[in-house]
Amino acid sequence: MTDQQPLHTPRSLIVTFYGAYGRGDAGGPAGPVPIAALIRLLGAVGVDSPSVRSAVSRLKRRGLLVAGRTPGGAAGYGLSDGARQLLDDGDRRIYGRPTARAGHGWLLAVFSVPEHERHKRHLLRSRLSRLGFGTAAPGVWIAPAHVHEETRHTLERLGLASYVDLFRGSHLGFEPTAESVARWWDLDALAAQHRAFLDTHEPVLRRWTRRKPVPPEAAYRDYLLALDRWRRLPYADPGLPAGLLPADWPGGRAARVFAVLHARLRDAGAQFVAPALA
Repeated sequence: MTDQQPLHTPRSLIVTFYGAYGRGDAGGPAGPVPIAALIRLLGAVGVDSPSVRSAVSRLKRRGLLVAGRTPGGAAGYGLSDGARQLLDDGDRRIYGRPTARAGHGWLLAVFSVPEHERHKRHLLRSRLSRLGFGTAAPGVWIAPAHVHEETRHTLERLGLASYVDLFRGSHLGFEPTAESVARWWDLDALAAQHRAFLDTHEPVLRRWTRRKPVPPEAAYRDYLLALDRWRRLPYADPGLPAGLLPADWPGGRAARVFAVLHARLRDAGAQFVAPALA
């Protein structure tokens, strides 16, 4: 995702909510979330009821949410199996933030799509880009080797695996790898996304550093907004080796800011979520 896309859309916030609180941990249910509770909880971050209902319908059509009933019989929506896999894969990037080291190798994705299925070519390019792949050459995409499992899951889930060959390897080119990395990824654009996150959320962290106790609703609101913004960044920047990046790279600082906000606010926010789901 690029920074030019709208931030904090209703659909994005709903996915972020389920990732944070809707999977049976952190105070959230493993089953369907009542639609009334979802409307209330998204209202706390400025999303009105019609926007919640419309976004839920779109997520249902995409196969990410499935309708169901809570144990009390209320109508609600839970995650599909594919959505759970998607969120589980995302956890490793968003919370673990794996960073490659120079010399640990690269993952190459080489694909060929028949002309009569060229719409799948666009889908492949879009998905590889969203997974953080850079472009090494036409039809040849590259990422740090640690994204292999998530890439495999994504391509299989979308029915695209038969068009792609994946390889692990080392860069043996004629220019320094750092120069190649600067061609494969738009580092200026990635740095701008990290700095935009810092501009918004470093002041939030400073406020929370001085604030005691932690009000649950405020913690929930600030955490959900920070997570919704942060979760895009480990995909745009898939954890490129620090030794191949500019000396003033802001990615590490952005990751530390999110990590502290996560540690301080997530569980406090769950105290606001739990009564709405009771």
